[in-house]
Amino acid sequence: MSKRKKVFAINWMEVDALVKGKHDDPHHILGAHPCIDDLYVNVYLPDAKVVKVKDRKTGKTHSLVSERVPGFFSICIPSQQPFDYTVEAKFEDGHEESYIDPYIFEPVVDPIDISLFNEGIHDRVYEKMGSHPMEVDGVKGTLFAVWAPNAERVSVVGNFCQWDGRRYPMRKLDYSGIFELFIPGDFTGEIYKYEIRSKAGDVFMKSDPYAFSSEIRPANASRVVSLDYTWSDKKWMDARDRKSLAGKPVNIYEVHVGSWKRPEDGREFFGYREVADKLADYMLNMGYNYVELMPVMEHPYDPSWGYQITGYYAPTSRYGDPQDFMYFVDHMHEKGIGVLIDWVPAHFPKDDHGLGRFDGTALYEHEDPRKGEHPHWGTYIFNYSRNEVKNFLISNALYWADKYHVDGIRMDAVASMLYLDYGRGPGEWIPNEFGGNENLEAVAFIKDLNEKMNEKYPGVLMIAEESTAWPMITTPAQDGGLGFDFKWNMGWMNDFLGYMQLDPLYRKYHHNELTFSMVYAYSEKFILVLSHDEVVHEKGSMIGKMPGGYEDKFSNLRVAFGYMMTHPGKKLLFMGQEFAQFKEFNESGELDWSLFEFDAHICVRDYVKELNHLYQTEPALYELDHDPDGFSWINPNDANHSLLTFERRGKDEKDTLLVVCNFTPMEHKNYKLAVPSAGKWKEIFTSDAARFGGDGHNNKTMKQSKEGKVDGRTNYISITVPGLSVSVFKKK
Repeated sequence: MSKRKKVFAINWMEVDALVKGKHDDPHHILGAHPCIDDLYVNVYLPDAKVVKVKDRKTGKTHSLVSERVPGFFSICIPSQQPFDYTVEAKFEDGHEESYIDPYIFEPVVDPIDISLFNEGIHDRVYEKMGSHPMEVDGVKGTLFAVWAPNAERVSVVGNFCQWDGRRYPMRKLDYSGIFELFIPGDFTGEIYKYEIRSKAGDVFMKSDPYAFSSEIRPANASRVVSLDYTWSDKKWMDARDRKSLAGKPVNIYEVHVGSWKRPEDGREFFGYREVADKLADYMLNMGYNYVELMPVMEHPYDPSWGYQITGYYAPTSRYGDPQDFMYFVDHMHEKGIGVLIDWVPAHFPKDDHGLGRFDGTALYEHEDPRKGEHPHWGTYIFNYSRNEVKNFLISNALYWADKYHVDGIRMDAVASMLYLDYGRGPGEWIPNEFGGNENLEAVAFIKDLNEKMNEKYPGVLMIAEESTAWPMITTPAQDGGLGFDFKWNMGWMNDFLGYMQLDPLYRKYHHNELTFSMVYAYSEKFILVLSHDEVVHEKGSMIGKMPGGYEDKFSNLRVAFGYMMTHPGKKLLFMGQEFAQFKEFNESGELDWSLFEFDAHICVRDYVKELNHLYQTEPALYELDHDPDGFSWINPNDANHSLLTFERRGKDEKDTLLVVCNFTPMEHKNYKLAVPSAGKWKEIFTSDAARFGGDGHNNKTMKQSKEGKVDGRTNYISITVPGLSVSVFKKK
């Protein structure tokens, strides 16, 4: 089975270390060891009464004896070469076990894997670390491997050994800090943890950082699973082209899987498969082409919504197993819907079973709390300067693209990664080597990740949720930028929502909050977002933010959505806002679907549906999203009337649209709208249509342009501008 270095006698100091749970190389003493012309076979089985080894080829058995140390059984077989055997044991409590000895196998994680991991460049390290059903030397079993360089001893524990850390101690591989153990037998579906003894003598259990699955919270043991799945999305994957998306419609529906809809049969959640079927149909009907999932990685605390992750490689078991989530993505692709996932490399929680102080030391995090802890979130910050930590994160992002075919990753809390003084006062942070507040290690990590994703999975989008003016977020890393494909436009969101919450009477004093976004609109490739962040923590729902009485709120909401969809930038809307849910987002229940009993909410849903259709069918609204040629103001300065007029242009002049936004309830008849060229112009969309809940004061007839100087142009049309409305015109 394996080649062994010759030993000449049992080292009882090693046995003592083994029994006391301090040995980091149990293979050195356990298993079969040639000794000149003889063979020692050593087994450590606490509480065993009788231990034999049986030659798997001849059937001959040998009885081992325990004379000096209880539980340590040994035999010296004269003139015997190493042979394949099983251990057969009877225990004090009467039960019996028969198994192939795990301590006769050579290391599975090879030196090349170790070297790449040490350098932080093992792109598929998840195929070595964690738990992996496999075959070694013709024997089926499971490889367990974990990085714990400062541990004195690590053992695999689970129901298969009564959670006894003495049964399966692991071997520490040279030059790595990796502990591994191949255990013969079928462990698929088994739960397990790692029992770790720190150098300080503390003994504790940790979940596997690289586990592919976990128990359902509040239990938190890792689970052995395979990632086998037969995909049917080749056509989608082959056609994926992230570089072309700058000139295509990207309309994202942000979803929390567990609270979009819930079953009525007493179950807590729908599974991934059920959600996929229901959600895909809903999104297609509504006109969304991307779904963005709040984190689906394993997390113990529901109210964290997944943003405090303990299992980075495990889709949360709340909704099913890995194959169920694979089906979710596969089904979305079949329906023509891309899947984006939220990802949190900025911080992780302090739960005892998680990454924090993993081997008894600050391993994944910084030791110094001025660099290693978020004071406001109560979490640890990853140590991006440590190669193995960087490898853990980069390979994790690649893993979701590789094993789950995701189409994009939205990186959460990027600003907190970029700035050493994020959320900290004077004296609470450590400057970088140049005395600045930039986290140079985090910057390098982000660039490395984005370059690696672009190299390995060029169809996958990388999106930054970044709330500051850090430059060149969406500039390629090789050109000095961070290398993201898109950035959430947090500035637009803050200004716009601040404006929309004002009584229309006072909006004229804040007109620049509407127009300022165009000053920097082309500095990055932006996604306009009205996300979950805006409808939590007593911020109120979108409809709840709107001023005025009941009807005014709906009119204001229609204006808000209309302006968002006609403003340059890709789009994202959080679930529930498309039908004007009044309640804030709450992860403990489903969306308030009962609101469809009321016409006003049906009208908003239908409005958003048609607005989405307008966005996806009018090239002027997306083709030149990130090109100044795609937009020009007609009149951005009519603050007294809170009116905005502008052009959106596509690559073809015939696709040009004129947009009129009125942010007060005041109707304007015979309003002169400057047009770029003479001809007939038709109103193709208005938020004031009666079917949307409006007054129906729209422009029902074609408008022939007239000559006359208006807003610096030589032609205009005379139109009606309803109160609190958005109208879109196109030349016929």
